[in-house]
Order: sequence, then structure tokens, then C-alpha cells
Amino acid sequence: MAALTSAGLKAALPGLAAHLEAQAAFLNEADAKLGDGDLGVTMQRGGRGLLEIQDDLPADVGMAFMRCAQAFTKISGSSYGTLLATGLMAAAKACKGREAVPWSEVSPLLGGALEAMMARGKGALGEKTVLDVLEAVRQATEGLEEPKDLLEAALGSTDTTLERMRDAPARQGRARMFGEKSVGLDDPGMLAFRALLEGLKS
Repeated sequence: MAALTSAGLKAALPGLAAHLEAQAAFLNEADAKLGDGDLGVTMQRGGRGLLEIQDDLPADVGMAFMRCAQAFTKISGSSYGTLLATGLMAAAKACKGREAVPWSEVSPLLGGALEAMMARGKGALGEKTVLDVLEAVRQATEGLEEPKDLLEAALGSTDTTLERMRDAPARQGRARMFGEKSVGLDDPGMLAFRALLEGLKS
């Protein structure tokens, strides 16, 4: 596929939703160590919400992203779901009015999503959150123009960030309350982002 389109997004949703269903128990378990233990449910419901609107996605890529953001927000009232929706809304604004977006714009779109998510969640880089992964993926995908290369770079940088941050203490969200107990554990939000990428690859 030469560019990001609403049709391409629609085609990716079933595989994404199925993978989030499959990863729900794993994400709940990871989240239980540093949070409420319901992140898997959040992602599962988000995937189901996306399936419900896949046949109604407009051709305008920006509007399609907005519909996805609204679906995620409607199904999931969690802070993580809200954060993801915020990122999608930033992408929606950047893509509004276009029916095809070059793959080379993925990195800038991620950068815009990152800024919006940082502002909404009052987070910063280096606090062992999904923001660290998003920045790593933004850097890794810069200049890439093929979907396969983009996904491989995104997954690779996500794994590298998980490994790099594993032995750091969490400094944001509920996880920060666990202090030194969070050292050696993966951030659940990073794992959920990885699940999203894996779902897009499936």
C-alpha cells in the first residue's frame, strides 16, 4: 500500500482487535503488579469498540482517526485509554482533509501524538511510561517509507526501550507509588503499546 488510507486502517482493525483480545490476560497480570490490574480489559474493550465502527470509517484519514479515538474513549474510561485517544486526536488533526497520507509522515504524526499525550497526562520522558516508547518509535521510524520497515523499526525500538527502562523506577501514574518495587518490572503501558504494534503486524 502506497500510503496510509482509511481503507487500509479498516483492513487492519480485525487483526488488531483479535490480538488485543489474546493479550488481555497477560496485560492484566502485568498491570496488577504496578496498577489496578485492568489494563488488559481496557485494551480488549478498545479493540471491540474499534470493530464496531470499522464499517463506518470515512474516507478522510483524519476523520477516521477521530472516529477511532471516539470509539476508544466511549468503551474505555481508563486513563490509559484517554491517553491513547488523545494521541489519535492529534493524528486526526494533522491528517484532516486528506484521503491518503504518505508513510513518511508516520514519524511526525507520532511526534505530534507524543506532545499531545505529554500535555494531557502531565508526563515527561524518562519516567518509565508509554511516552518513552513513543519517542523511541518516533526516532526509529524517521525517514522510513515502507509499512513493513516502519513496523519492524517500531517493534525493535519498543523492545529496546522496554529493556533499557526495566531496571529504572516508575515515576509517573499509579506505578510511581510502588517506588523501588517497580525496578525490574516492565511498564504495563509500554507492553500495551507493543501489543498494538503486534496487532497491526498480524
